[in-house]
Amino acid sequence: MQLGFSYIGLIWLLMLFIPNFIWMKNKPDGYEEYAKRENKVLLAFERVGEFIVTPAALVFSNFNFHKFTFWSAVLILSFICMVIYEIFWIRYFKSEKTMKDFYRNMFGIAVPGASLPVVAFFLLGIYGGNLIMIVGSIILGIGHIGIHLKHHKEAWGPKPKKKLPVRILLGFLKGIVIILLVVVFGALIFVITGRNINEVKRAIELKDGVNEGLYVQLKNSESYILINSKNANNPIIVSLHGGPGSPTGYMDHCTFDYFVDDYTIVHWDQTGCGRSYYRELEKGNSSLATVEMQEEDLDALVDYLCRRFNQDKVILVGHSYGTVLGTLYAQAHPEKVAAYVGIGQVVNFQGLASEHYSYNDALAQAKARGDDTTELERVYKAFCDDPSVTNMSALRAATGVYHQATVTEDETFDALFFSPYIGVDDIRWLIVEYSMMFGDTTYESLQGEIMPELYNFNLNEHDTEYQVPVMFVSGSADWVCPCGMVKEYYESINAPKKSMYVMDGCGHAPQTQLPEDFAKAVKQFLK
Repeated sequence: MQLGFSYIGLIWLLMLFIPNFIWMKNKPDGYEEYAKRENKVLLAFERVGEFIVTPAALVFSNFNFHKFTFWSAVLILSFICMVIYEIFWIRYFKSEKTMKDFYRNMFGIAVPGASLPVVAFFLLGIYGGNLIMIVGSIILGIGHIGIHLKHHKEAWGPKPKKKLPVRILLGFLKGIVIILLVVVFGALIFVITGRNINEVKRAIELKDGVNEGLYVQLKNSESYILINSKNANNPIIVSLHGGPGSPTGYMDHCTFDYFVDDYTIVHWDQTGCGRSYYRELEKGNSSLATVEMQEEDLDALVDYLCRRFNQDKVILVGHSYGTVLGTLYAQAHPEKVAAYVGIGQVVNFQGLASEHYSYNDALAQAKARGDDTTELERVYKAFCDDPSVTNMSALRAATGVYHQATVTEDETFDALFFSPYIGVDDIRWLIVEYSMMFGDTTYESLQGEIMPELYNFNLNEHDTEYQVPVMFVSGSADWVCPCGMVKEYYESINAPKKSMYVMDGCGHAPQTQLPEDFAKAVKQFLK
């Protein structure tokens, strides 16, 4: 819920109020007598709904149009309701202005003068993800539509009864429609409620610090960053997400909320993905990112953060692919890095060593169990012939049967669905990511310059002397970046201070499985 003027809300209100002001001098004969019999409870609901909806429509900028997305369909549907509402008034003002004229159905819609604006504002609330508008429009609907349905019945009298089979069929169809609407909108309202609650909580918790999402011009791109802190003077942690191209800043609060008291957390949608990608696309830049470009932009981001918060260094916390950027940067710019923490550290992707390592272990387990290994071997052969992201995902799914994490907790589901930060571009990018499960190659093509570089990455060929404190965190059941490979690399390096923390039973993302334990270990290391 973002406070700010809503021009859409103003337009909707003008479309609502102007015909009503004209109606005041063009009421149907006898309307005042009908009004005297209005139910006091329904009137109270109507007044309360009006009191909520009217100001809410004006003070939340989420209702404004931003860009065409799949979500725009809800706004368009809301607008269509208001247009039909205006047509209703035109029809009425051209009529003889009787009660029957006023309460005549339109396109099969009962009491259109009452129901259409209520539905329009309800949909506006869904579009803007605003619980206040949703609740206000529901309250308004109970009162406003309830009153006018009663007047409709008084004006037109009881409907003639249809034949029993017709009544049964219509009742059945209405029931199905109602159930579908309740399920769909109920789910949306449930998610929006959780998001709004988290938005308010975070606004309160971070009121004296920083709670800001913004775009920053870096060397190669204008990138999106999200900053959370209770005190802007705290040391800076830059979170480097995995992938490549899998931004998670909108849901990483499930992990970094355990840090926010003592650190300023910065999430970055890396160059070429997420909101950063769509920002550049809007400017006509569709060039693909490279590891070098991301390293340059990370350096520019670090400089920006140090200037803004008047600090000399940052702490880098990388996960999976983010550890590639993190280790390269920590070695290239130790003067700007206070410490480096690698979660699910990538050690050797050269020749896809980690995938072969994982496969060989899974194959050994399968044979020891006496399992049929035909499918496992087929998937592996397909991966060896074509090590695409799609085939890699298929191989990981097959080997994962033998690499089950015993820790099943994971905070990402709640963090994703009830995220106070997730936006349309985040959802758009998520769809791109998950569509590869159905054979779509868009995601793979957008990471096309990075993947060949990643396939040639081997930390063992880099300097093993670190000039900054280094910590590795691995799940014991991590077979994406196998814990055994990380341990071997850890033993080979030298650093002013180093630590290897294995989270027993966790998989590739231990920071979201047991975030409190993760935070405790990392904060202890950083002291």
